[in-house]
Amino acid sequence: MSSAPAHKSRRVVITGIGVVAPLGNGSLAEFWNALASGQSGVGSCEHVPGEKSPLKIAAEAKYFTGDIANFGELEADKKKAIRKGLKVMCRETQMAISAAEAALTDSGCRTGLDPERAGVVLGSDYMLTVPIDYEGPITKCADGGQFEYSRWGKEGLREMQPLWMLKYLPNMPASHIAILNDLRGPNNSLTMREASSLMAIGEAFRTIARGHADVMVAGATGTRVLPMQAIHALQTEEVAADGEPATASRPFDANRRGMVCGEGAGMVVLEALETAQARGARIYGEVLGFGTSQVADRQLRGETTAALTNAMRAALHDAKTSPADVGHLNAHGLATRAGDAAEAQAIAAVFGERASSLPLVALKSSIGNLGAGGGAVELAGSLLALQAGELPRVLNCDSPDSACAPVTKSGVSPGGSFLATNVTPQGQAAAILVRKL
Repeated sequence: MSSAPAHKSRRVVITGIGVVAPLGNGSLAEFWNALASGQSGVGSCEHVPGEKSPLKIAAEAKYFTGDIANFGELEADKKKAIRKGLKVMCRETQMAISAAEAALTDSGCRTGLDPERAGVVLGSDYMLTVPIDYEGPITKCADGGQFEYSRWGKEGLREMQPLWMLKYLPNMPASHIAILNDLRGPNNSLTMREASSLMAIGEAFRTIARGHADVMVAGATGTRVLPMQAIHALQTEEVAADGEPATASRPFDANRRGMVCGEGAGMVVLEALETAQARGARIYGEVLGFGTSQVADRQLRGETTAALTNAMRAALHDAKTSPADVGHLNAHGLATRAGDAAEAQAIAAVFGERASSLPLVALKSSIGNLGAGGGAVELAGSLLALQAGELPRVLNCDSPDSACAPVTKSGVSPGGSFLATNVTPQGQAAAILVRKL
């Protein structure tokens, strides 16, 4: 099934962007410069968070250490609050807060903000404990050299940090962001894997359009490089596990061999058009339409082609526009053999003959699969491309194996609009249409 458009009485625009990504140093300009110049954020896995990973290659946000400096220029009270809260923030939460602070600063909307009319919608993956959290409790139950399950309830759990669970609740990033910035309006948390970013931004779009808020912070955070997430990926998905790191992620290329695990967060500030114009805000783009669809078989294996086709058509219908009016497509581009083939079929179903000429970008070639955070970071890439007037290239796509048109050279125009898509292995797809004002 696909989403039905909600009644829209107000136009909604994007006025702020914040990213934590494997490219750059946290600066939006650095991120775009790295993306536009064809740099790759994929490298040898260095275990940046301090947790050994089974991955050989990964797209890590290496500059992000969780130090207070990673959160930008802060007022004294906010800096104190974040520093105090770091002990109950996992890496995903920290990245989300950093990206949200950057987006709010970029937007310039803090002055005069009505807290009752401002909120947060934030997506994430399931946040999984890192093994070191269990080290003390497990050691306590294995002092004889063999772990004794019977001792766990009385002795092991007693050694767990009292606030351990607060680090890994998926609603905590949105909670922290709302509290730190006094955003008292609509607040929601989503856990929809790779679809989380666009689902969160779509919900924020609907919230403002129907008049329930004037300003919303929306996006997602995720990691596939921490130990438990990496193990899950290796067990269940096609992962590019070895070879030259910079050429490992190859969306839509005939020689692709799987996704590259990455990490990051992306947040945008959405506002009602009249609110943004009243304060003279810079506008990156207007959100025109949002569509979503979930299609799976009885074993919950996603029907990627059907889900993406439904979501893209729903977004176009919501925007009251046609495929011919889309300037470029920001594809999911996971770089798995089956995934890209199914996505190419969906693109052909929606765009017909134009699929072979519609400029397509697949930013996972540069930044890998950031999990839930990927969609918002990829959306940021297209928003910045609209401003620059040029699309970033799809890296490592030497032999395209579909009827799609990946952008493999510099100087290609982004057009005046784009359709961004994401999909999960379980068949949850989302699509958002944005145009430049």
